Amino acid sequence: MTVIVLTNCPPGLRGFLTRWLLEISAGVFIGNPSSRIRDVLWHEVQQYAGQGRALLAHTTNNEQGFTFRTHDHAWHPTDHEGLTLIQRPNDSKASTSSAKQPGWSAASKRRRFGKR
Repeated sequence: MTVIVLTNCPPGLRGFLTRWLLEISAGVFIGNPSSRIRDVLWHEVQQYAGQGRALLAHTTNNEQGFTFRTHDHAWHPTDHEGLTLIQRPNDSKASTSSAKQPGWSAASKRRRFGKR
């Protein structure tokens, strides 16, 4: 089983994939092509995706039973002790806003200098 998910890709690429796979929803293609055809399709997706993103998931003989590849995607597959997991990007805004700022807290300033 092969699943390809396209986001913001040209309509011509979607038309090309419908020759080999069934489009069950907008940008979601499924099918059971051979591994050679799957690799050729993925090469075409990478070449013609333009500004879009793509994700390929297919069955394979490993512990999870599947594997996946990404193209211009913010989330990347990483190997963790033999399992393939998705690593999300580190959101720098969230980490800096929750970090403690140096200096005295407002409560400690009130205790030290009195209420103002």
